[in-house]
Formats: sequence, C-alpha cells, structure tokens
Amino acid sequence: MKKIPSKKITPIPPKFNMMWIYIAVVLGFLALNYVYSGGGPKEINYENFEKNMLLSGDVDKLVAFKSNDLLEVEVFIKPDSLKDNPKYKDLVPKGNTMFAAAEAGPQYYFKMGSDEIFEKKLAASEAQLPEGVAPVTVSYESRNNPWGGFFMTFILPIVILAALWIFLMRRMSGGGAGGGQIFNIGKSKAQLFDKESQINITFNDVAGLEEAKTEVMEIVDFLKNPKKYTDLGGKIPKGALLVGPPGTGKTLLAKAVAGEAQVPFFSLSGSDFVEMFVGVGASRVRDLFKQAKEKAPCIIFIDEIDAIGRARGKNSVMGGNDERENTLNQLLVEMDGFGTNLGVIILAATNRLDVLDSALLRPGRFDRQISIDKPDLVGREHIFNVHLKPLKLAEEVDAKKLSAQTPGFAGAEIANVCNEAALIAARKGKPAVEMQDFQDAVDRVIGGLEKRNKIISPEEKKIVAYHEAGHAIAGWFLEHADPLVKVSIVPRGVAALGYAQYLPKEQFLYTTEQLLDSMSMTMGGRVAEDITFGRISTGAQNDLERITKLAYAMTAVYGMNPRVGNISFNDSSGESQFHKPYSDQTAELIDDEVRKLIAEVYERTRQLLLEKQDGLIKIAEQLLEKEILFQSDLEDILGKRPFSNRTTYDEFVNGGADGGGVPQTNLELPTTLEDVEDVEPPSSLNETSN
Repeated sequence: MKKIPSKKITPIPPKFNMMWIYIAVVLGFLALNYVYSGGGPKEINYENFEKNMLLSGDVDKLVAFKSNDLLEVEVFIKPDSLKDNPKYKDLVPKGNTMFAAAEAGPQYYFKMGSDEIFEKKLAASEAQLPEGVAPVTVSYESRNNPWGGFFMTFILPIVILAALWIFLMRRMSGGGAGGGQIFNIGKSKAQLFDKESQINITFNDVAGLEEAKTEVMEIVDFLKNPKKYTDLGGKIPKGALLVGPPGTGKTLLAKAVAGEAQVPFFSLSGSDFVEMFVGVGASRVRDLFKQAKEKAPCIIFIDEIDAIGRARGKNSVMGGNDERENTLNQLLVEMDGFGTNLGVIILAATNRLDVLDSALLRPGRFDRQISIDKPDLVGREHIFNVHLKPLKLAEEVDAKKLSAQTPGFAGAEIANVCNEAALIAARKGKPAVEMQDFQDAVDRVIGGLEKRNKIISPEEKKIVAYHEAGHAIAGWFLEHADPLVKVSIVPRGVAALGYAQYLPKEQFLYTTEQLLDSMSMTMGGRVAEDITFGRISTGAQNDLERITKLAYAMTAVYGMNPRVGNISFNDSSGESQFHKPYSDQTAELIDDEVRKLIAEVYERTRQLLLEKQDGLIKIAEQLLEKEILFQSDLEDILGKRPFSNRTTYDEFVNGGADGGGVPQTNLELPTTLEDVEDVEPPSSLNETSN
C-alpha cells in the first residue's frame, strides 16, 4: 500500500493585539510625566548653593548654558553625597531604580545675570573652600532648542491624551456609519438594500405562511402599482407588525419583501438604536427617517422592535436612564407625528407583543398586525418540501408523513430536522437520506442526543422501565389521551433517562375530560413506581411540574372548578405581576382545589394501573430487554387500543381529511415527550429539584 505523506501543519502565529501598543503609550506618558514634572532639577539661589553644597564639597560638576538671555547653571551632586548625606534623601526615593537618570543629575539649578557675574562669584566662593576640597569643574554648553523641554513636558502629554480620547470614542461608537468616526455616532446603522445590492429571496422561498404572505404582498403590490389603489381613494399602509413565536419565519418574510419590492429597503435591529451616550438613539431615528425620505418610496424593517418599543412607565427604576423612552418617543413622532412621511413604510417584527407600548400599536403607525403562528399540517408539508429540495432522498421519504409526525414544529425546527437527518445518514455512510433518518432526527430535536454509553445501575434502569411503562399503559387505556408512538429507556439529552413519545391530535379547544386524561397519562410514571416498588423516586419531577401547571390553569384560568367558579385570574397584560388579583382566602381555596384535583387524578391512575398490572409488567420487561418499543409492539402485548378515535396522522396520511389541519393550542399541555429526569435529591428541605 502506498504510504500517503502526512501534511505538514504550519502553526498559526498568535494574532497581534493593538491594545498592547495603547497600553505602552499610556505607560510611556506616565513615565514622561514623572520624569519631567516630579523628577526634574530643583531651582535654588546662589547663596544656598554656596553655603550648603559648594563649601561642603558635595558638588561634582557644574554645567552652564544660555537660557532666555540669562545664564542657567545646573548642579550635579556627587553620588556618594546623595547616598550618605541625609539632606539629599528627598531627591531620589529609596529603591527607585526605574528612573536612574534622575539620580545621575542634575539635581539643582540656579540662574545668573551673565558669565562675568557667575565667574566672579564662583572664584570668591572657591577662595573660601576648606583644605582638602578641590575646586569644581565648570563646563559651558550651547543649547539651541529651548522648546524641546516645553514640548516634552506640556505638548506631548496633551497630544497623547487627545489621541487616546479619539481612539476610545471610535471604539465606543461601535464602528457605525461613516467608518465609526466620533462625529458619525448619531448616524443610523441601517443596512441599505437597493438595485445594486438586491436580496435574492422571494415569496416562493417562503412556505407555510400563505395568509401572512397575502398581507405583505399587498404592500409590495401597492409600491409597484400605486395608481391601482389611489384611483379608488385608498392610502398606502404606514406600517405592518409581524408577530409570532421564535422560528416561525418573521425575518425570512421580511427578506422576501426586500427581494420582491424593488424599492430601497433599510434593515436594522431594535438594539442598533441603543447606545451608551445620551441622545444617540433619538438621533439615529431622525437620521434613519431622513435617509428614508430622500429615497422614498422605500421600506424600513426593524427586527426585534421590543428592544426599544417597550411600554413606557412600566418597570422603571427611580433615577434610571430613560434613553430607551427618548428613542421610542422619537420613533413615534417620526412614524406619525406633526409631519408626514409619504412613501415610507415601516415593517417590524417581534415575539413579545405584550410588552410593546400601546401608542406604537395604534392604527396610523402600525396599521396591520400580521400574526405568524406555527404552521399547520399543510404548512409543514410545504416547509418540508422547501428544505428537502437540496437533500439526496430515498424514494420512501414523504413530506406529508413527516409533517404529520411533527405537530407543533416551527419552520426553524423543521429546517433543523432536515439538516440533522442528512448528518445522521452521512454518519452511517448511506447513499441517500431515508425515512428512518428523519425519525431519528425528530427524536434528536425533541429529546436531545442519544447517550447509550451512559452508565446506569440495573436498579435505576428497572425503575425507569416501570416508569415509562406506566406512561404507556395510562395513555393506551385512556380515551382522550394522546396515542403513543414510541417508548424508550435509552438516555437522551442532559438529564432524561427515558421518554415516551406521543402523537397529539391538533386542535384548538380542549375539554375537561381531555385535560384530565392528559394529567392521568402524565401521572402514570409516578404511580407505576409506587405500586411496583412501594417507594417513589425523583424521576417524576418533570411530570409533576407539568401536572401542577395544568391543574392551576384549570382551576384559576379556565374556570373548570365548581368551587372557584367560572372565573379567570389570568392577566394577559402583565399589569398585576406584583400583586394577586384575588384575596388570600381565594388563594387558599385555589391551592386546596388544586391539591384535591391532583389527588383525584392520582387515585384514578392508580386504579387503572392496578387493573392493568399484568400489561404493565410485560411492557417493563420488554423495555428492559429491547430498550425501545413501538406502537406495534404495544398492540402485540396489550391488543388493539379500545377506542375508535383516529389520530391526526391517520386522518391526514391515510385519508379521511382534506388537509385542513390546525396548529397546536398554547395551553400548558404535555408535549410529545414524557421523560424521566436524572435529578439529584435536594440537600435540604428548602432546596427544590431542578
């Protein structure tokens, strides 16, 4: 076999950081400031020089030079005198070796009127020198740059400070419009898309949002054919707000508008207006609309508008910065103020409609609120078709079946499933992506990564098997429970030791019987542990959390409790988050009814599992042997499900439906997975399991 030479890897040198240069400049400035201010020679008079230095023999030499028509004489003290004589101890601090030049001198200087006067006084002083003290050497120098010391002492530090200030201002401006210059910090950061830089995404690339596309296509059509509408007296909408959960395609729809409109399109995020400087947000809003008016007709798209559009006066802190409110006020004025913005349309997107200011939502600013929900069955099929195009698929792959198996999935999750399926098929060395790869990808997206190598003791594995068998039995023999698709005791994700996957029926409304059956199915794992082992574990924490939320919703939100009555304490506006909209007696009543409801559900589930205990044991044993059971396996063990109602999957895939599926409701119902969590018990009574 021919040996393939290994490729030599060239090590990547560390990237040079300019910050070190700025640090060196700052340190150099501090050193210069020390040398030329605190460490320079001190001025004295001639009498002090003669009495304290010259006659005592401490002077090493003198250097004289002309300075402003005067003679300036520098005095150098002998190094031995600097160290031993205490009167010089303040000249150079002890241990200061960093600035050795200050210790070398000169240490003092004095000024004289002329050379003759200095020489006469020095000769008279040397005549008084005691025996053993040699005369001082005097040297004359010519210094022709009197501005050098002034520049180094005053001008250079100012220049360095100015350069640092400009650098910091440019960094804090965030590299905005105009190259990030300090004078452009108030300019808009919007990215402009026009004929030269057009987006290639069109409405054909957006699937599953037919109603929303119709709304925004009308705006695009108005920009292309305004006469069609103005002849009838209509006006162009001033703004449209795209509202929906994350991942449903709001930004993608805005990109399609930019690609279809053929007019200038300004795109930016709500956080682009916010800056650390006061007034910058409002200035950027003004600059944005100024640019938009110059290029009208045009479209402005503000993504995540809740960053600046939050309701004013709520959750404000005394003394806090109101820069966000100033930015919002300016935005309100520009959208619909005293002046008019002809030909400027505002598109915005948010998933937090509840926190937006009411003045921002009124007609005249946002004339349309376009709801973009999670796609239904038909919508999911169209989205799958879009994301399946670039994949190499096996013949068995059917977008209709995939859409029926993924209820509640948003567009981003569907894209993730398709990508994960391709990665799984490539990992297994398959020539094409098969249906099994998509099913594995759905499990991966819902439950997390499969962890077959996770070490679990046989006792824990048995508890997990009976826990999941309890979910399976409860869901199989309850009429309104979601039909089970698969049950597994293979660990997945961060903490799930096992899970049961269901295929819920897509519907808008839920009855009391359906909610109670759903609670019983979720309670099946805890009950199975109790009746099998006579003890319970922490594995049901996730189940109990969902049961408690649903019980409180039935009692205090949906009006399904006879004692509490037909009353809903749900606060959709969020205004009563700091106080309860009911009395303490009512709160106690709600708590009592919730405990009573959960106790009844527990007892009902217990009776069911005791009746079907033989099936419970068989399913648990099969799980311990095979680790994964499918719906066909449960039919072999328990027989056909004793109810005739069909699932959405059966109706949509196998006939009997016209494709008119509906999205999942946002009730707090169990999701498609019932998992057992690997939860460590709390160390104290005041600590809760996570």
